[in-house]
Amino acid sequence: MGQSQQTEKSEEEIDVKALQDMYKKFVQECPSGVLFLHEFKRFFGVDPTGEVSEYAESMFRAFDKNGDNTIDFLEFVAALNLVFRGDLEHKLRWSFKVYDKDGNGYVDRDELRSIIDSIYRIKKGTKGEMGETQLTVDEVVDRILQAVDADGDGHITMDEFIRGAQEDPWVLNMLKLDMNPYGWVLEQRRKSAHF
Repeated sequence: MGQSQQTEKSEEEIDVKALQDMYKKFVQECPSGVLFLHEFKRFFGVDPTGEVSEYAESMFRAFDKNGDNTIDFLEFVAALNLVFRGDLEHKLRWSFKVYDKDGNGYVDRDELRSIIDSIYRIKKGTKGEMGETQLTVDEVVDRILQAVDADGDGHITMDEFIRGAQEDPWVLNMLKLDMNPYGWVLEQRRKSAHF
């Protein structure tokens, strides 16, 4: 029993240390206390015109809970906590916001294609994370729509998105590439450290 409490305590201490490090980095990069899109891209080492720029913009919008086009430290930490520790449904809800670029409450073919295309460009050159034989972006979009768009109207609602991902392991695998930006963040930092 004492060991269990000790483990929980050491994990809590690690979290506090990580939080302090994040805050230092956040304040260093954003002395104003808020992160604008261009600072968000710089924070993660993203070229503003590069292939991952659009993906970073989608992540930024999903992090910006109050829609003021900035991310304050609380929004930043809340989003990272959700992405790294949230349950599957919460992660899927967050992921849906990344896909729903115009914020209208559903994902259409163009929005889905845009994010899948960004994911493909980010993953290009990495070791086979896309799974089976490489499908084209349009084949992936068609397959996701077929599996997820329950009423066939060409729009995916949040409920359809969550249900489809939970019921179809392939769909979940395709959509969850977007749910955990941790690897993406590390890769961007690694790339920017080499310049």
